Amino acid sequence: MATRTAAQRREEARAAYDAYLAACPARELLDTISDKWVSLILNALADGPLRYSDLGRIIAGVSQKMLTQTLRGLERDGLVSRTVTPSVPVRVDYALTDLGRDLQPVMRAIKLWAESHIEQVHDARESYDRRSRESQS
Repeated sequence: MATRTAAQRREEARAAYDAYLAACPARELLDTISDKWVSLILNALADGPLRYSDLGRIIAGVSQKMLTQTLRGLERDGLVSRTVTPSVPVRVDYALTDLGRDLQPVMRAIKLWAESHIEQVHDARESYDRRSRESQS
């Protein structure tokens, strides 16, 4: 049996991560970062730490339960840090970690793309729906 170097073992492990394969662990991360609340939270934290209540105000439509669950998941994945400052009332701040900051440019690009292309998507949907209705007639 041939002996492999540490670099060879790392390269083999990297090659094993193919998100097109059902068993690939990277799919878990893709599932996480494709969530709309994750995207909005990461973008909201891009300019610096925010309190829970600030995040709730910035991200319209997110329920307290969803915000809490999403923040816990992001903290667990190492993308967001949670800092508790003992005061009255207790202050809790959320911030991007180094890992979260590394991901943030991608998330910002997706948000900006969505904002600048939504009209084209709406037009495409209307056209598709019209063709679909006409073909059913």
